[in-house]
Amino acid sequence: MNNSCLDVAATKALKQYEHQMYAIIYSIILLPGLIGNVLALWVFHAYVKETKKAVIFMINLAVADLLQVLSLPLRIYYYLNDSWPFGHGLCIFFFYLKYVNMYASIFFLACISVRRCMMVLYPLRYTACRRRLDRSLCAGAWLFVCLCCLPFPLLRASPQASPQDCFAELPMVNLAPQTGLGLLVGAELLGFLLPFGVVGTCTWLTAGSLREGPAHVPQDRGEKRRALRMVLSCAGVFLLCFLPYHVTFPLHYAAKARWETSCQLYTSIRHCHPVTLCLASLNCCLDPVMYYFTTEEFRRRLSRQELPDSLQLQRRISCMTTDDKNHNSELVPL
Repeated sequence: MNNSCLDVAATKALKQYEHQMYAIIYSIILLPGLIGNVLALWVFHAYVKETKKAVIFMINLAVADLLQVLSLPLRIYYYLNDSWPFGHGLCIFFFYLKYVNMYASIFFLACISVRRCMMVLYPLRYTACRRRLDRSLCAGAWLFVCLCCLPFPLLRASPQASPQDCFAELPMVNLAPQTGLGLLVGAELLGFLLPFGVVGTCTWLTAGSLREGPAHVPQDRGEKRRALRMVLSCAGVFLLCFLPYHVTFPLHYAAKARWETSCQLYTSIRHCHPVTLCLASLNCCLDPVMYYFTTEEFRRRLSRQELPDSLQLQRRISCMTTDDKNHNSELVPL
């Protein structure tokens, strides 16, 4: 199949539709995603360092979301102006960063679900904070995701690319069908199906522990409900943001790779894929909402009473530190 099934006018109209969709949705999620994730990182760093819950995973999830948000302004510029004046290297980097941040978010959502589930099933074993283990897992996750996402930019690093085109308009490198199918199955399996299965299993186990009597699990039912809300929220983000994209992703790859596809299916895929990709980007706004409604400590720290007190306390500490430095400097003999 090739693009000959679409005339010049239809191709231009389809490209305009895609650019308008991306520009509108990215402009909508830019400010809430930026404020929400910056605020989340500030709260986690300033207030919740002593918590025993999956805060390190949440911090890394917020970092992945924030990096995705910071890449949106240049994307919006491209889709509004239909031109990329920033060089091919930067285009490839932002194209690569999009997938790194998305699959890092998927991985950390799965880690949060596993940790909350384990804290409910084995409360005595997970009462102590395992920060060193969590940090090692996070570092390994970033390395694993960065390596696994390398095929995305490599497949678009074609010498035939126009200097004005970027992102979806980049031509693909020709691959053998077997190689392309193997990469596609690996991306779907490792990038979505396996983490989604983990989140689904954690949801089922956490819900099952809530139905058990208190004699079996010496755990407060309120804590179990909060853990279940967190795991359900992670599953909801998967269903709303990442499931639609990973349904259209193999179809879109088949169309881009010019596999045998009907013109009607090709057009439908080109219309659906921008919507699902925007839904995948929506998670950078939904994750801070998830923190607020599922983490009691996070919500308490952002309350009207707690926030001014915390800011005033930080100012007092800063002033005391400054006074101590001045006092010590006065005691130094001349």
